[in-house]
Amino acid sequence: MELQLKKSAVSRSWILLEQDGSGAILDVDKYAIMRMVDIHARDLRILDPLLSYPSTILGREKVIVLNLEHIKAIITAEKVFVRDPADDDVVPIVEELRRRLPKSSGDEEPCAQGGGQGEDNGSLYPIQIYELKVIIMFKYITIYFVVEFPFEFRALEVALEAICSFLDARTIELETAAYPALDELTSQISSRNLDRVRKLKSAMTRLTNRVQKIRDELENLLDDDDDMADLYLSKKLANLSSPASSFGAHPNWLLSSPNPDSKIHGSSKASTATSLQVENDVEELEMLLEAYFTQIDGTLNKLNTLREYIDDTEDYINIQLDSHRNQLIQLELFLSSGTVCLSIFSLVAAIFGMNIPYTWKDGHGYMFKWVSTYHIPFP
Repeated sequence: MELQLKKSAVSRSWILLEQDGSGAILDVDKYAIMRMVDIHARDLRILDPLLSYPSTILGREKVIVLNLEHIKAIITAEKVFVRDPADDDVVPIVEELRRRLPKSSGDEEPCAQGGGQGEDNGSLYPIQIYELKVIIMFKYITIYFVVEFPFEFRALEVALEAICSFLDARTIELETAAYPALDELTSQISSRNLDRVRKLKSAMTRLTNRVQKIRDELENLLDDDDDMADLYLSKKLANLSSPASSFGAHPNWLLSSPNPDSKIHGSSKASTATSLQVENDVEELEMLLEAYFTQIDGTLNKLNTLREYIDDTEDYINIQLDSHRNQLIQLELFLSSGTVCLSIFSLVAAIFGMNIPYTWKDGHGYMFKWVSTYHIPFP
């Protein structure tokens, strides 16, 4: 009963992180969370620790539902809700969110004109700088615009980085324990070594399944542009707040021209920006997901390499066992051949030892002496 109370208490614990990194512990039930973030019960059920749901990244109208192993979070355009903040594996993630969610003071300042290449400017999240050259009135006009990383993507990046690093660390620990155990097993086949390798192989299988689920989720997300577009919460919020200007609250535009006398009409700038934004609608999210997909795929390759090494070790052990089995078969065949040879002498002795009277025995009494004398060395 006490254990059930502890589980229910943990399942009610949340931490709310704002854009400035400040947080507050919430001890509320699921209905309060549903009212706070406007989420359906079926989506919130995915984050229930008592239920077994696969790793999932869901994009909804106003939230991103994140279920990555021990990382269970709800991300909005302005806040992050993380479940079970007191968990040992979740505490570092909360601290990282506190550090990386706030914007630095220099993020909103215009960047210097540098040929369209991205600069960091000491910010805690990426800023992309693009350069667009258009021809207006037979003159080249250069347009620079800065795209800031949205809040929800910064939170998503922290979660993906944490889960990828966590699984990679577990893989390294497994490799550190598995390779010496396999080498020891090849040198000495014993029950202790076999049981040790069996446990390591079971742990590797479970870890491979966990890594495979994360990889499949990222791959499915990358294959569907509509699902990636659903994760742009800031853009959807900006569209709802100002329908007339779908890009007014998303990127900060910086216009510069080599010719100070040239002027660009507002509608021309808007149409150019809109077409470019539509073209690169999910590019920044795709680049983010591809980076962590590559990392988790590398972790999976490590586990596959370890599996191949275990399979090679099993094949080597089976070859050794087959060799010993062949030696036993040869020994058995040798003993069987010796038994057959000795049975011939036993047959001769049995024939002469019979008490049945035969006529051919008459006059050959001396043969009994010779046979008995010859069988003394072979009792």
